[in-house]
Amino acid sequence: MSQSNSETARAGRIVAIYPGSFDPITNGHLDLIDRGARLVDRLIVAILQNRSKHPLFTVEERTEMLREVTAGFSNVEIDSFEGLLVDYAARHHANAILRGIRAISDYEHELQMALMNRRLRPETETIFLMASEDNSFISSRLVKEVISLNGNVSGLVPKTVEERLRQKLQLRKEG
Repeated sequence: MSQSNSETARAGRIVAIYPGSFDPITNGHLDLIDRGARLVDRLIVAILQNRSKHPLFTVEERTEMLREVTAGFSNVEIDSFEGLLVDYAARHHANAILRGIRAISDYEHELQMALMNRRLRPETETIFLMASEDNSFISSRLVKEVISLNGNVSGLVPKTVEERLRQKLQLRKEG
């Protein structure tokens, strides 16, 4: 049975969306999922399908990886979406958006998006979590760059993700 947004809020339940490309998922993402899952009743990790980007992994592959590495979280689910995040949030009765911040440059961009989202859907709040010190420099883009140059990414991504990265890059070299 679906609840309206006001019923969700009255019940005191916090449903949050953690959106991103997750191409690939990093230990920084996992840290935010872990911390975010402790703050909310339900956390939807939502893969943005952005047709203008050329991801290394398909949405299906990213979904599978996310499900593998979040299997231990009882209140985390994995999904994907296209279009406006606030429309997706409305469809899932989410009252919060979870975003991570690694540096000041992230904050400026994230603040702009949060203010636009508030304008489009005032009942959805944005929750910012600071990246942990160990993960503050990790980005999916850097991980892909390092591994493509045969660098060591252990400790930056889950072991299963590292294996998939190596397989994917090997296939690209062969193809």
